[in-house]
Amino acid sequence: MKKITFQNIFTRGHVIVENACYRQIHYPEMLMRYDSNFIEFKRMPTVETFKEVEGYLREYHLKHGQNHLKFYFPENQQPTEEIQNYLKENGYSQGFLELYGIKPQSFPLIEINPAISIQTVTKETLAILQQLKYQNDLAFGREFADQKANLIKKIVDEPNVQQLLAFYEGQAVGYVDLILSKDTVEIDELSVSESYQKKGVGSHLQRFAMDHYPDKMIILVADGEDTPREMYQKQQYHYFGFQYEVLKEC
Repeated sequence: MKKITFQNIFTRGHVIVENACYRQIHYPEMLMRYDSNFIEFKRMPTVETFKEVEGYLREYHLKHGQNHLKFYFPENQQPTEEIQNYLKENGYSQGFLELYGIKPQSFPLIEINPAISIQTVTKETLAILQQLKYQNDLAFGREFADQKANLIKKIVDEPNVQQLLAFYEGQAVGYVDLILSKDTVEIDELSVSESYQKKGVGSHLQRFAMDHYPDKMIILVADGEDTPREMYQKQQYHYFGFQYEVLKEC
């Protein structure tokens, strides 16, 4: 298997510009989705280059009614001190992502809880998934949640995405999207309702991926400053690298 990098992570969007310096992703179907509308640098820019690209993206996004600027820097490279100072002075929030993967055979055995069942989403259960995600997406505003609901409806027909629902004693309490490719299965948007956390629901969702795709590498991206990454480390996921990201709302 080839080396796992951030290029193995699925991006929902269209490459509209690509050159030696960066690639631009744009997704007109959901302009408010930051993770689908951004520029990713292929090499670490100088401050002068960053300012130039920043000006271009600002003009492009304003033209399309978008009020944010988002950039990713090359993986496994920390922005220079000069760039970081510029970002701080100009109101960018900064963070970093961590890439993890595991062979299904290495995933820890879990005690099967008969109260928990995992089901693939069908058109008959799609409304349940939409409702669960809608409640979570309201944290980003009603307009965003409404647009995301339409996106979820579209995804159910995509052959490379398997949407799962988790039920606890018959109550829908969690979900995850499995993004399928030749060599990998990406765990995306794994979520469990707060009152049902620490009951094994998240582990059962992951276990589904391990059991159904034993010959693939299971991969995921975690916030480098959030606690779920600690769970993945305890579950013996292998750390593959990091990537810095910055965001500014105009």
